[in-house]
Amino acid sequence: MAKEFIKGNYAVVKAAILAGAETYFGYPITPASEIAEGSAFYFPKTGRTFLQAESEVASINMLYGAGGAGVRTLTASSSPGISLMQEGISYSVGSEVPCLIVNVNRGGPGLGNIAPEQSDYNQSTKGGGHGSYHLIVLAPNSAQEMCDFTIKGFELADRYRTPVLLLTDAFIGQMMEPVEFPEPISKQDLPSKPWATLGNPQTKKSIINSIYLEPAEMEQHIIRLEKKMDEVKQKEVLFEEYLIEDAEIITVGYGIISRVLKNVVEDLRAKGIKVGLLRPQTLWPFPEKRLAQLAEKVNKFLVVEMSNGQMINDVKLATNCKPEIYFYNRMGGVVPTADEIIHKIENIMGGNNG
Repeated sequence: MAKEFIKGNYAVVKAAILAGAETYFGYPITPASEIAEGSAFYFPKTGRTFLQAESEVASINMLYGAGGAGVRTLTASSSPGISLMQEGISYSVGSEVPCLIVNVNRGGPGLGNIAPEQSDYNQSTKGGGHGSYHLIVLAPNSAQEMCDFTIKGFELADRYRTPVLLLTDAFIGQMMEPVEFPEPISKQDLPSKPWATLGNPQTKKSIINSIYLEPAEMEQHIIRLEKKMDEVKQKEVLFEEYLIEDAEIITVGYGIISRVLKNVVEDLRAKGIKVGLLRPQTLWPFPEKRLAQLAEKVNKFLVVEMSNGQMINDVKLATNCKPEIYFYNRMGGVVPTADEIIHKIENIMGGNNG
């Protein structure tokens, strides 16, 4: 393995190349622009294709074409740009075209600002475009995981023939950390794609399509997609636990928040308050079974988000509201400090929800 001190956004680019990605199509937007910049530099140097599209709408449809031809392909953007891609994402799901989409979440709504936020959670996990579907959503919390989850994202996309979304934030994308990069995947080790259409006689019967004019046929197609996602829910849930075993209150957070919460857990443990952390690494599928198990033995949860409260609804559903569920948040690009969260937890454990 090669180790490098690198920005999270650039880690995505290098990991994509190591994973066998052949094409990058995108339009630059802060704080995701380094992914486009890095791809513009490294993809041509390694015999791959980089193309700056005229818009985010164009770029997602280029992914649709490249993915349909069977190559590993990716794009990256930030919140307003991801919103523009929603129609193309829905088409890719309906046509079962694998691709990787990176969202470096920024403040919103509207143009908002370029600071980190987590306000795209609902859009990402509930199906941001039209129709009945889900995306697999991975949530890294470090530059290392920007690398690891990029590679895993391509694997999942190919395994289930679906777009995969890497949902990160401006902090994770912009910070520099040591990253260990794996050996490159050889072309021989990439999965075969007999369904792809290549414009030759051998693949002339391969049709990439999401239109089913007969209602009964459309229904059966959706049912088949749902069965595939049920398999994802059974096999692909990822989460990290920290000092859960004897916890009297469990914090729940993802992305940059999970790193703040780890410090909170350690600081409060030093004061004798038994705090634990559950970090979802897949936001969809959500670790609902594990949360339900924990809700049977722990009666206090604190959900911390950089949004107006979006993941908290999934925590409530997963736990069936059995425990007391508290909430702490900041918005607009403000990242909660460890001291703020410690104060919140001390109030909760002292019987004051202040």
